Amino acid sequence: MEMVMSFNSSSSISSPLLYPKLKLGRTFTPLIHHLDCLSSSSRTSVSLPKQALKFRSKTPVRSPVKCSVSQTTEARTAKSQLMRRQDIRNIAIVAHVDHGKTTLVDAMLKQAKVFRDNQVVKERIMDSNDLERERGITILSKNTSITYKDTKINIIDTPGHSDFGGEVERILNMVEGILLVVDSVEGPMPQTRFVLKKALEFGHAVVVVVNKIDRPSARPDYVINSTFELFIELNASDEQCDFQAIYASGIQGKAGLSPEDLAEDLGPLFESIIRCIPGPKIDKDGALQMLATNIEYDEHKGRIAIGRLHAGELQKGMDVKVCTTEDACRFARISELFVYEKFSRVPVEKVQAGDICAVCGVDDIQIGETIADKQYGKPLPAIKVEEPTVKMAFAINTSPFVGREGKYVTSRNLRDRLYRELERNLAMKVEDGETADMFIVSGRGTLHITILIENMRREGYEFMIATVEVPEEHMGAVVELLGKRRGQMFDMQGVGSEGTTFLRYKIPTRGLLGLRNAILTASRGTAILNTIFDCYGPWAGDIHTRDQGSLVAFEEGTTSSYALASSQERGQMFVSPGVDVYKSQIVGIHQRPGDLALNVCKKKAATNVRSNKEQTVVLDTPLDYSLDDCIEYIQEDELVEVTPSSIRMCKNAKMAKKAR
Repeated sequence: MEMVMSFNSSSSISSPLLYPKLKLGRTFTPLIHHLDCLSSSSRTSVSLPKQALKFRSKTPVRSPVKCSVSQTTEARTAKSQLMRRQDIRNIAIVAHVDHGKTTLVDAMLKQAKVFRDNQVVKERIMDSNDLERERGITILSKNTSITYKDTKINIIDTPGHSDFGGEVERILNMVEGILLVVDSVEGPMPQTRFVLKKALEFGHAVVVVVNKIDRPSARPDYVINSTFELFIELNASDEQCDFQAIYASGIQGKAGLSPEDLAEDLGPLFESIIRCIPGPKIDKDGALQMLATNIEYDEHKGRIAIGRLHAGELQKGMDVKVCTTEDACRFARISELFVYEKFSRVPVEKVQAGDICAVCGVDDIQIGETIADKQYGKPLPAIKVEEPTVKMAFAINTSPFVGREGKYVTSRNLRDRLYRELERNLAMKVEDGETADMFIVSGRGTLHITILIENMRREGYEFMIATVEVPEEHMGAVVELLGKRRGQMFDMQGVGSEGTTFLRYKIPTRGLLGLRNAILTASRGTAILNTIFDCYGPWAGDIHTRDQGSLVAFEEGTTSSYALASSQERGQMFVSPGVDVYKSQIVGIHQRPGDLALNVCKKKAATNVRSNKEQTVVLDTPLDYSLDDCIEYIQEDELVEVTPSSIRMCKNAKMAKKAR
């Protein structure tokens, strides 16, 4: 795992850098490339003359514009002699988290007149999931389309967090080009590298959108230079390196070929999509082929397969065969057929090759299967995604409060729900655990799994989870913190006149558990953490992520102010008065190593002796730990109990107590 840390200055960074970095005024900014390998021998530096990368900002970036269609794409087209459909463009919008791609899609939809003039439209239209709105991130990819000058543009909004890279990987099977959105201040970031690498491997055309150009600290020249160097570093072809650059402000709905000369709308962006992204390559008269790239579920229509039609024509009521391989096929009938128009699915009678559509009628279809011609169809190559990096154990709830708040509490309920998640979440794996009531869930990161947990508790599930091993004044504390987590520094650079320092680390993925909060504490809240997976490496040894023990409830009962007043002297509490607790429940953080059992339910003894003055009890505000915080906090002998109404932690008597 590789990590980059910086102590920032207010000066601009103009020199090319080997890895993407972030600069914020006078803040310590760690950029952690989420890697799991202890060797960096595969990384090479590309050094180019500064004059070769510098663009003049007062003139258009390229004139005339030469768009990127890779040699790989053209070679495949020539060999197969397939035609390109010119009235459709299929694009995916990819970016690092918080670089503004969903806001940019909002502006594209509004300017394409997808909504009525008097229609009230909320922000981040594509983030329709409750968790997406609460957390402010895109979790699931979404399909929509607009029409620009008689050309239909199918748009897929993808997640920006590295934990959801599996969504991006399979979506790239549906498109011919991408809009790579890059923040005008931050430049390329770890997830930018990941999605661009995948797009270049597919041979897709790339249009780079320098977004948030209206920010006062925008540095478009540096961003273009860094992005160009990233193309070189990822072994892009000459045609791919000659990418079209568009400068935009998604929130203002403006774009242009120059940062100082933005149009009043996104016209230059739409023109670049039409001109630089090729139409879908199709075999119009060939045998039907459609790869199921995404799955949705409707309570009335059942499972809905979404994908791009590669060849032939798909009709409503058509008999087809569904194939995983040529030897594993079954037959089905298409009951309903939809295409994406504006912001909704529209029923149609038939779909021509090249368009993205949604198919109903195949109740057992899985992502990666091919809907093919009943007689002559052959399966397309299956979708492959990166392997998981983090594991957690899911088990049935065994606490004394089981069944009070949830309705799905048995191992059968838990098993069915977890394996159902695999039907659309290709980057996740589920295996049976050591006992019949335990399951091992593997994901791309902590956030990847906690989103699943949060969805399950909202659906009424109860279960327990456990982790399974799988500015300059702050630098000393952070270096010490990372050393304890088996992190190895391989680069340190000083940039700027105000003590800006970039530290790069490789650290095992399991060392990330709890690291985000620890780094924020060490840097006094000024740290920003970004991660990306690199490779699998040898076992780095045991990692001690917590020095303090837990305060554990001594008996079952209801907490009282009298008991908590004395208990809080031993550490920080998780519970307030009047809360039901059970024996072995974790009720606080011990101020010293090792666990301590406390009676937090003790009541004040009633006597006939009156005191002259009643004693006033002053209680500290209890710690409010979220699901993510609890997962980061627990150690091997502890569990997180998840119910629809509560999130608790407890000691696990079945596991050997970890020596502290």
